[in-house]
Amino acid sequence: MEETSSLVPISTRLERIAGLARQLRGQPLTTLAHHIDLEWLREAHRRTRKDGAKGVDGQSAGEYAAHLEDNLRSLLERTKAGTYRAPPVRRVHIPKASGLETRPIGIPTFEDKVLQRAVAMVLEAVYEQEFLDCSYGFRPGRSAHQALDVLHREATMMAGGWVIEIDIRKYFDSIDHERLREVLRRRIRDGAILRLIGKWLNAGVLEDGNLKYPAAGSPQGGVVSPVLANILLHEVLDTWFAREVRPRLRGRAHLVRYADDAVMLFEYEEDARRVMAVLPKRFDKYGLTLHPDKTRLLPFQKPGRRVRAHDKDMPVKPATFDFLGFTIHWGKSLAGRWAVKTRTASDRFRRALRGISQWCKAYRHEPLERQQHVLNLKLRGHYGYYGRTGNRARLWTLLHWVTKAWWRWLHRRSQRGLSWAAMTRLLKRYPLLKPTAVRFA
Repeated sequence: MEETSSLVPISTRLERIAGLARQLRGQPLTTLAHHIDLEWLREAHRRTRKDGAKGVDGQSAGEYAAHLEDNLRSLLERTKAGTYRAPPVRRVHIPKASGLETRPIGIPTFEDKVLQRAVAMVLEAVYEQEFLDCSYGFRPGRSAHQALDVLHREATMMAGGWVIEIDIRKYFDSIDHERLREVLRRRIRDGAILRLIGKWLNAGVLEDGNLKYPAAGSPQGGVVSPVLANILLHEVLDTWFAREVRPRLRGRAHLVRYADDAVMLFEYEEDARRVMAVLPKRFDKYGLTLHPDKTRLLPFQKPGRRVRAHDKDMPVKPATFDFLGFTIHWGKSLAGRWAVKTRTASDRFRRALRGISQWCKAYRHEPLERQQHVLNLKLRGHYGYYGRTGNRARLWTLLHWVTKAWWRWLHRRSQRGLSWAAMTRLLKRYPLLKPTAVRFA
């Protein structure tokens, strides 16, 4: 990998890679690794989060930055010579939204994050020319709210239709290495890039002092993992649905995917049932398994609408389904008409309230000004994501219970307690943020 001139901005070089990928669409690209030079690594370091947890070497971002130029030069030399060894990732478990299960998160070393970011920048420039409009997760300029907007629009146009909720069981832990390499080789033939990806897939996992080498999976939490996960699902689901499934259907159909969360909308029940029948076989072909309980076919017809079922016209009661932390349901608009609406999913609401209540308990002896500041930051973050049309009541409900939780733990911090009248006066001096702005779908 020869060093590229640092006089050319990284953005220009990324556009050159993207242009080459567009020009040679469908053909393998063989010369990509030479773009990763010292300037590229500096940009990768700039884009790497500095507040993440430490990896197995215990080195922080600040310690790495103390000798940044020397560290980046050493990293580049080892990468060029092929002697770079990917260290194991440190695995921790965080609770899922349900609170009953945990999600394993892999934490690479900071240096490994920088190199993974450098390779991810190359892969993104190539595959952004391949990815379809139906995918929104971990892509530049795309967000969960855009996915929700499209889902809302399509469901409204179909007057509901039929819905397939797709849930892949332990997707990041189940990615088959060989099948992923096979998919990558169709577009990437640069040996240096493929070897680095192979080293990360085989780096091993350190958990509770034990080093393991899983035969499948890409650690959730790794910088390059979301890109690799998107590449595989682009092949498994997106292109299959667009090229093979939709042309064979009788009515309209639409797929919305955010990382490994996906929803399919169908105009007709027969189309939905046909796809539901072949969906497990499609995922099994790539070594993936659909969750038998969470992958469901649901009626989502507008209330009161009559559809054909068992050779009879009969009304179908619409179900509700969850997507990206929201429950999608039918409700009445202010004008009295049926409309597709979103509200905070119950498990996400409980998790948010539980987390804030635990914080109030742990920091109830902190100065009130600091408590107010942190609580408002938490509320602002929640409003920023969940502030959508039709969800205003849930936001006010959260504010109500957060206020109650704050009062409860302030009441317990001394034997004298705190009356609700005193809490009302306190809230005038230290008011909590109200949910004013709501994002319209």
